[in-house]
Amino acid sequence: VQLVESGGGSVQAGGSLRLSCAASSSTLIYVHLGWFRQAPGGKREGIACINDEDGRIAYAESVQGRFTISRDNGERRVYLQMDHLRPEDTGVYYCAADGAWGPLADLVQGVGNTNYRFDGWGQGTQVTVSS
Repeated sequence: VQLVESGGGSVQAGGSLRLSCAASSSTLIYVHLGWFRQAPGGKREGIACINDEDGRIAYAESVQGRFTISRDNGERRVYLQMDHLRPEDTGVYYCAADGAWGPLADLVQGVGNTNYRFDGWGQGTQVTVSS
């Protein structure tokens, strides 16, 4: 799966940003999409994902109520609306895609195989939140 991300940037605490990711695949029936992030010196963290088949959504506790994931099924594009941003949200944000829902949802919810290799992984976009 090929992924092209856009968005990101710098904002003050309390502000908002929106990320976008376009997915293309010629082989997968379903392309479940999600977002991960990695802070400087930190581990990769799954933060949100959305199911291509039935629209189920999962969020990490760290972003629940502040971030909103959505998708345009017609274009296989996923968005991450980030509101009430905090300095600890700073990091590189990656879009991920997979034909299987389980591994993606498990990682977003803090469980699962951290070495799992997704069918698609974005190039990353920087998000910086200043206090």
